Amino acid sequence: MIGDLFAPPGGWVVRIRDHSAETEEEAFEDVRGFASLMHANAFARAYVRDSVERCRVPDATPEEVVGDWHAFGEDAEVLEAGAQGWSSAAELAFFARHPAPAGSIERDWRGLDPRRDEPDDGDNDE
Repeated sequence: MIGDLFAPPGGWVVRIRDHSAETEEEAFEDVRGFASLMHANAFARAYVRDSVERCRVPDATPEEVVGDWHAFGEDAEVLEAGAQGWSSAAELAFFARHPAPAGSIERDWRGLDPRRDEPDDGDNDE
């Protein structure tokens, strides 16, 4: 992908914004380690898709789903990607109108998370 030729130093970063955070300091987390823009975009999309589904309640209208997501959900954006970065604004209404099927890979941001390959920093080093 052409945008990957211009990856920022250290690779792509996805910023997760928590809409329900009490303070600005708690409002975001940066996920680092994406080698390609395509990987970062896929992670951001799956993360938001999962967040929308976690905010969905039975019989909610699409407008209510969006409202709950804006109050309690989490957004994701690929930093420094500009127009090439995935944006929740592009798909939020679709997500609200069309629930993801149970067990859908569309929600599997964990499988795309570059942190899954990091060594465990637990205290049980032997």
